[in-house]
Amino acid sequence: MFNRTTAIVLIAALAAALGLWASQHYFGQARRSHLPQTEAVRLFDPPRTLPAYSLRQSDGTQLIPGELKGHWTLVFLGFTHCPDVCPTTLAQMSVAQKSWESIAEASRPRVLFVSVDPERDTPDKIGEYAHGFHKDTLAATADVPALEAFAKSLSMVFAKVPAPDGAPADQYTMDHSASMAVLDPQGRMAGLLRPPFDPNVIAKDMKALTEAAP
Repeated sequence: MFNRTTAIVLIAALAAALGLWASQHYFGQARRSHLPQTEAVRLFDPPRTLPAYSLRQSDGTQLIPGELKGHWTLVFLGFTHCPDVCPTTLAQMSVAQKSWESIAEASRPRVLFVSVDPERDTPDKIGEYAHGFHKDTLAATADVPALEAFAKSLSMVFAKVPAPDGAPADQYTMDHSASMAVLDPQGRMAGLLRPPFDPNVIAKDMKALTEAAP
């Protein structure tokens, strides 16, 4: 189990490494010619194929890579007991989602909330939580090894932080990446969204990407 110091060091180190790697290999390169210029979404060129994964959706079905194809998808890691970052981010995304509701469902952008706290977050609970922000938000989780592999494939991290001394053991929290991964209609990691988030700018970017998708 990670303690808080270890988690913070791990997250900071990985974030720094990711930033250097991204700047060297992606952000400095020209974007794919068929895609529009984006303001909030940082696009990778080329996009990265994700390894196989399997998450449990809130309706009990499995979420596998093929199910995300056909849509641009924003993936956010979090947990339902999160006091600030998670509800704030999902509330911001709900504003963006409302603005693109006019897009046909077959190609409408998606938001996927993945709970990294399977000990407390059942599929039913994450579904209720996510849908409380917007009815279209997808919600999923998995066991810890599967979540770790999925997060790693997105260049993200999370860690359990034990409850303070004297507090009940179930009062722990979770440290996790605050950025969102951007998956293209082929289910590849195509970019990144970093906070602070402006839902109106994000909505504009996602609409433009959806219109330009082959």
